[in-house]
Amino acid sequence: MRYLELPDTARISRLGLGTWQFGSREWGYGGDYADSHAAKIVHRALDLGVTLIDTAEIYGTGKSERIVGKALAGRRDEAYVATKYMPLLPSTGLVEKHGRASRDRLAIDRIDLYQVHQANPVTPDTVLMAGMETLQDDGVVRDVGVSNYDLRRWRVAEAALGRRVLSNQVSYSLVDREPEADLLPYAQEKDRVVIAYSPLAMGFLSAKYDESNRPSGAVRKANPLFLPDNLRAAKPLFDVLRDVASRHQAKPAQVALAWLLHQPNVVAIPGASSVEQLEGNVEAAELDLTADEVAELRATAEAFRPVTGKAAVPGILRNLRT
Repeated sequence: MRYLELPDTARISRLGLGTWQFGSREWGYGGDYADSHAAKIVHRALDLGVTLIDTAEIYGTGKSERIVGKALAGRRDEAYVATKYMPLLPSTGLVEKHGRASRDRLAIDRIDLYQVHQANPVTPDTVLMAGMETLQDDGVVRDVGVSNYDLRRWRVAEAALGRRVLSNQVSYSLVDREPEADLLPYAQEKDRVVIAYSPLAMGFLSAKYDESNRPSGAVRKANPLFLPDNLRAAKPLFDVLRDVASRHQAKPAQVALAWLLHQPNVVAIPGASSVEQLEGNVEAAELDLTADEVAELRATAEAFRPVTGKAAVPGILRNLRT
């Protein structure tokens, strides 16, 4: 496993484990997955040197945190545990209350990384960060992060906290490269971290789906990438992913992850539906792509123009009805 090592920061694995699917019915994995397979995935991740385990209070309304906490029993020191607070009606006191509740559900002494899940359009970051400061001072939280923040809000949050806001967790993948415009340069300049969620675009970059083989589960059905027109348009990208994968005796998803981890100050947190999928993700962290391959993947991804926004709504509604 490769690690991101920054000043005054615990060692964070470049490849982490996202746990949205733990205890969340919308992924369609079922009770057996939550009650048995999820813990096995966490244990295997730790065995393979994965330190970053990411969850949130809204995943399964706290169930994901409980599953992660139970799985970490006896192995807490091996993990860098991250969770998130959703600021729906935030106040300084609520930030503190929710942080302590997350810590208790995780059954750990301290949250390694506590993140604001989404920028609140009404409440200023001075309110949120006052709560974060208290949690840090009281030893409930080690590092503070944000999620889904633009660069301006990230800087505002740091100014409000008066300390570093270590990370910004955002959607980032071959088919969603918006963070490269300013978030990545900022992270590299300031020794910060961009945590890439949905690094495989919810499995789109596995190149295993096409217009006649679309995924089940409400989360993917609601994603415009899985519309038939977009799956057809992605064929050149899927072909390049398969071609590069064949050169390395790898899988397309591993190539997509390796491309992402080629970027400095980036860690990725793909989910895993099985121990085998987790193991494949971890192998991707060791995959070395050539500069030409990195450029070829980028160029092909830039040529992919999926149908999104309002134009995609009718297709998404049809998906959800089937």
